[in-house]
Formats: sequence, C-alpha cells, structure tokens
Amino acid sequence: MTPPTPPPHEGRATRDALRDMREAAAQRKPSVLLGKVLYLDKLTVSFDGFKALDDLTLYVDPGELLCIIGPNGAGKTTMMDVVTGKTRPDAGTAFFGTDIDLLMLTEPEIVEAGIGRKFQKPTVFEFLSVFENLELALTDDKSFWHTLVTDLTPAQRQRVDEVLEIIGLEAKRAATAGGLAHGQKQWLEIGMLLMQKPELLLVDEPVAGMTPQETERTGELLLSLAGTHSVVVVEHDMDFVRSIARRVSVLHEGRVIAEGDLDTVQNDQQVVEVYLGS
Repeated sequence: MTPPTPPPHEGRATRDALRDMREAAAQRKPSVLLGKVLYLDKLTVSFDGFKALDDLTLYVDPGELLCIIGPNGAGKTTMMDVVTGKTRPDAGTAFFGTDIDLLMLTEPEIVEAGIGRKFQKPTVFEFLSVFENLELALTDDKSFWHTLVTDLTPAQRQRVDEVLEIIGLEAKRAATAGGLAHGQKQWLEIGMLLMQKPELLLVDEPVAGMTPQETERTGELLLSLAGTHSVVVVEHDMDFVRSIARRVSVLHEGRVIAEGDLDTVQNDQQVVEVYLGS
C-alpha cells in the first residue's frame, strides 16, 4: 500500500491540524495498537532497488526501554528516519499511540506530537552555556535574538533546573557547552530533548566514544528516563546493552529476526550467524 501524502502545510502543527489528523488516522488504525506507544507494521523502504526495510514490524510499550541491535545496513537508521518523518516508506503503517498516523505528519509535526530523536554525534550550541542550550530548546521561538531578549517564566526556570538535575549537569549550568567532555555533551543533548517533554525518545549509539565512567552514567540516565518516557536505544556495545536492556530487537536485512531478553537473542542461531559471529 502506498502511504498517504503528507498535508501541504508546514511548520509547527496547530492543535486543530493534529486533531484532524488523529480523526483521519482513527479510520485506519489496526486493533493491535491498544497499549502500544509506537507500532510499525509491514514497513518497506527501497533505495534504488535495495530494501532498507523489508516488511518490518516492531512495537514499543509505554514506558519501555527497548534496545535495537543489528549489523551495519540492517535498517536501524532507516527505521528511525521513518518514525521521525525524514523518510517516507513505500508500504506499511506507522502509528504513535492509538491515534496518530506518523505517515500523515511532517518532521516538525512529529516533534510536536511528542517524539524526540538524538543522533550519534552531539549537536549542541557550543558557544552557548549549558543553561542557554536548555533555554533555547524550551523557547517556542527558536531564534537566537528572541532567546536573548525573552525572560523565562518561573515554571520554565523550574523545568530547566529539573532537567539539569536529571542529566547531572547542575554544576555546569554556566559552563560553555563547547568546553564539556564528550559524554557531558551527549547528556546535554538528551536534556535539550527532555525540555520538550517527549513521550518517545529515539537514541542512536549514545555511548560511542565514551569513557567507561561516562558509559555507566549514560546507562543510569537512560534507565531513569524509562517509565516516564518510552526510550528506544540503537547500540552496538553489547556490554552496554546488557546493562540496560529488558527487551532487545535484532534487525537484519530490514526486518526483525529475533526478540526477547539479551540472553535469548544471543543464543538465537540466526543472530549468532549474522551479527554476533560464531
């Protein structure tokens, strides 16, 4: 099936626009959506004849921390691109909760709906302080000038303080982001996403290049977010996956080939052959 063309309007979705989209999506939603925060069903994405996703079906429960592993080219990045609206599939459906058809939304509308994505390389504003980075993430008007001349409300200041505590950077609030260690920049970017109060976080290889101490702290941070948020972590570091995973999905050639706790998937013969090695 060919997914519907996204609506022509751009920018932040209005509440009315999102309401209309939810009503339209309600006519197409599969019954299996009940109780899922994300449900991808039979997604197919082809690039010049190569199937990056091949009938992919995957779900995320509310408050779950799901780890996704798989060899390079397995479709992990393409899957996240579909969820965030960067890539449109050739077939299949993608629902956020029970009433939001992601294939009907633009990238900004998906952020507005409650999905945040963190890429592998941190993208903080290095010339701004840690506090200013979080402030900029919170402000409706993202222009630098607007941020400079607009005072935060008491509630907004409280939210910044809360996020600083969550990411463990209270002592660095006035520090320039460019002077942070690699792991601290990663935590700051996670904090910038948290300022927008997403329901679902997609996190791509969060511990790449980290020290053992930073890796441990990152695991603690992600575990602390689960429950309040649903978290999907794409990672290659199997020791890190073991430290945080409750459920693991293994992708290969664009589809899920195994699922369960880490011991279960590590003992799956197909997973051993295509990813872990014999």
